[in-house]
Amino acid sequence: MKDENLIGNAKKATDFLGNTYEYECMGCSIEKGEIVPPGGIIYEDEYFILAQDPEIPIDGFIIINTKRHINSFAEMNEKERVNFIELLHKSVKAIKELNIADKVTIVQEERSKHLHVWIFPHHEWMNEKLGKGISYLRDICAYAQENATDVDKKKVLKRVNQIREYMNI
Repeated sequence: MKDENLIGNAKKATDFLGNTYEYECMGCSIEKGEIVPPGGIIYEDEYFILAQDPEIPIDGFIIINTKRHINSFAEMNEKERVNFIELLHKSVKAIKELNIADKVTIVQEERSKHLHVWIFPHHEWMNEKLGKGISYLRDICAYAQENATDVDKKKVLKRVNQIREYMNI
């Protein structure tokens, strides 16, 4: 979401569908249903939420968020670690088995209240327009934000439903 506070303590954000939300903590607001990621929650258990990235309209770009205020893998308890690995495995498997992408990049950084992990699919258009590798992720995200059509956004939302169905198998 496009945060309107560059310091990192944003109180307002807008998703790629144009929905604007006010919040104290984005992760907690998603958990409480006050913020609804585009297409809704894909999967939820007692520790994690899986959803489409709210800001970047890329087919299959999903994020795993913790429900607790932790920002590092090192802070996970044993049950969270086990659940996380299973959720990550099934999420990547969904992307591959639903033929969304053959390859993904997994990214996590320790700068927010809720640990969140990007599962970033690689599409052919990315290679053709911008290049390969992690160094291009920022450019790819900016390109998708600036150039996504309504058709692209509908495809993303359709894919959210397909991944949700897959996750509930």
